[in-house]
Amino acid sequence: MKYAFVYAGQGSQFAGMGRDLYEQYPVARQVFDEFPAEFDLKQVCFEGPDSLLGQTAYTQPCMLAVEMAITDILAQEGIRPEMAAGLSLGEYGALYCAGVLDRQTAAGLITFRGQEMQKAAQGMQSGMTAILGLGRELVQQACAVAQGPVYPANYNCPGQIVIGGERQAVEAAAQAALKLGAKRVISLQVSGPFHTPFMASAGEALARRFEHTAFGEMQLPVVFNCLGRERTAEEPIPDLLVRQVQSPVYFWDSIDYMRSKGIDTIVEIGPGKVLSGFIKKIDRSIQIYSAQDIASVEAVIVGLKKEAFHV
Repeated sequence: MKYAFVYAGQGSQFAGMGRDLYEQYPVARQVFDEFPAEFDLKQVCFEGPDSLLGQTAYTQPCMLAVEMAITDILAQEGIRPEMAAGLSLGEYGALYCAGVLDRQTAAGLITFRGQEMQKAAQGMQSGMTAILGLGRELVQQACAVAQGPVYPANYNCPGQIVIGGERQAVEAAAQAALKLGAKRVISLQVSGPFHTPFMASAGEALARRFEHTAFGEMQLPVVFNCLGRERTAEEPIPDLLVRQVQSPVYFWDSIDYMRSKGIDTIVEIGPGKVLSGFIKKIDRSIQIYSAQDIASVEAVIVGLKKEAFHV
C-alpha cells in the first residue's frame, strides 16, 4: 500500500463541519482556538449561516482549519502520507501536511487569499458552470466561440470540466458545449470566476505577501494544481501559488500523476466526498477513504493501520 492525502476545496463546506472533532480531540481544539482569523471562525464554521460560510473570505479559513485539524489528528496516530495534493484552497492543506507551511503561516495566507479573491470578484457579473460529458478540446472550443472572456477553470475528472468568466460569455459557452455534445451543463453557486485570469489582482497581492513569507523544507512530495505534477527545482512554490489562483486546476492530471508514482490508496481530507467522486471516475482501482468527522477519521486510522500490517 502506498497512500496519499488529497485536500478538499471550496464547495464542500457546510455549517457544523469540524464541531465534533473540536469537542473530541485536544489537537483539533488547538487548531481552531489558535487560528488567526479576522472573524469568529468557530461560530461561522460550526453554526453558519450558510450564506456567510459560502463567501470565499469565510469559506477558505474555515475549510483549512478543519483540514489542518484532521491532518494533526492523523499525524498523532502516526499516519502521514507519501504524497499530497489539494483542490484549490486545499493545496494549502497539502503544503501544511508537507511541512512547507506551519500552522500560523498557513492560516494567515489562506485568510489573506480568501479576502483578495473576494475583492477580485467584487462588482463582477461572473459565473462558473460545470460541463458534463465533453472532452477537453471540445470544452476549450466552446469557450473560444463564446465571443467573450470565459476559460476552462477546473479539469476535475473525465466528463466534468468547469468553466468560468464573464456571466454572458459563460452562458454562451455552455450553450455551445451542448451543441458540441455535452450531456448537461450545471451553473455553480460561487462568488467569483476562480482560477481564471479574472483573479490576476489576487495573484499580484499574493506575490507581494509571499515576499515576506517563510516557507519550510518540503518533507513529502506535493502535486501542484497548476502543473498536475510535482514541481521542479526551477519552479518556486510562491510562483506556483500565484499562478494557481488565476489558472486552471488540473486535478484529473494530478491523480493520474499520483497513480504513475505508485499511489494506490487516497484519503480525502476535509468536508464532503466531492474529490472521492472525481477519483472514482479517474481510476476506479484506487482505494478511497474520506476523513471529515469522528467516525470517518477513526475509520481511516483503523483501515490504514490494518492495511499497513496486512491484518
